[in-house]
Amino acid sequence: MKALLLILSLALANTALAQDARLLAEAKKEGKLIIYGSLEQDIFEGVRRSFEKKAGIPVEYWRASGAAVLERVTTERRAGKAVFDVVINNAGPMEIMLADGAFVIYKSPLTKNFPAEFIHPRLGPSYRLGVVGIVYNKSIIPPDKAPKTLEDLLKPQYKGKLAFPDPTRGAVSLMWPASLYKLMGKDRADDYLRRLAATKPIIVEGVLNAAERATTGETPLAISYLKYVATFGQKGAPLDYVRMDKMLGHSHAIALSSKAQHPSAGKAFIDHFLSDDSLRIIAKHGEFVTRKGIYPPIPDVDKIQIVEMDELDTNGFAEKRKEYRKIFFQ
Repeated sequence: MKALLLILSLALANTALAQDARLLAEAKKEGKLIIYGSLEQDIFEGVRRSFEKKAGIPVEYWRASGAAVLERVTTERRAGKAVFDVVINNAGPMEIMLADGAFVIYKSPLTKNFPAEFIHPRLGPSYRLGVVGIVYNKSIIPPDKAPKTLEDLLKPQYKGKLAFPDPTRGAVSLMWPASLYKLMGKDRADDYLRRLAATKPIIVEGVLNAAERATTGETPLAISYLKYVATFGQKGAPLDYVRMDKMLGHSHAIALSSKAQHPSAGKAFIDHFLSDDSLRIIAKHGEFVTRKGIYPPIPDVDKIQIVEMDELDTNGFAEKRKEYRKIFFQ
């Protein structure tokens, strides 16, 4: 029986290698690849270099915010001039583009490596999660004096010391408070936000700005991405984060254009992007990839249970912006 299983596994491996070789051969004939995405340029560069070295196919990458990527894809498609082959973006815009017919289903053979709960039936694996929590400057607030829970931020000693991303502007800045009910229930979450506003947090443009203020100590606490503990820490900033059993995060995906001019190159890149080698490159930058066993260089992150934030539609965003304007700015 063991010998039979070994033979079958070797046969499957050889088949996969043959398919990969055929796909790469077809991809090379197409000559290049065009990708639009919200994945940060410095992270993408590592993946791009490894793909170009393996495949010998030049990659053009246009990077912008999730909303800007959505707008450009939509504009090009409506004009009948879509030039992108692959899109990398967070889940909300990806769902909108999917519903608009921007993508074709491509089931990468690497999909099997991801937990079932992170596999979208049409978009494939959610390859990473942007995890948001409390980060702080440990040179100003020692770990034993730091808050232990979200409720601790309501204590008098933290009044005016929290950098809070403007919930009336960025998508993540709004999705985080809008999804707090998943951690503490609706009534408690609504009450919590009103009480948090009463502590006079310093409202900043977005999650990056919040983390930057914590690194300088100007505002020693921040609601921000945990990944900045790694990225700013690698530059010497004394950032740490509050360990909580559950934290909110939002997913990101990669998909092939339904009008791809270089479809084989697009499929080959998606396969490469979802490989362990690429995911390790992404994780080195502090990102929480969903492949089990690959973690960012941040202590104790393997113990966090990540709860996905709600992805709101246009009306949902408008309603929440109105609500948060009253809570935080009046």
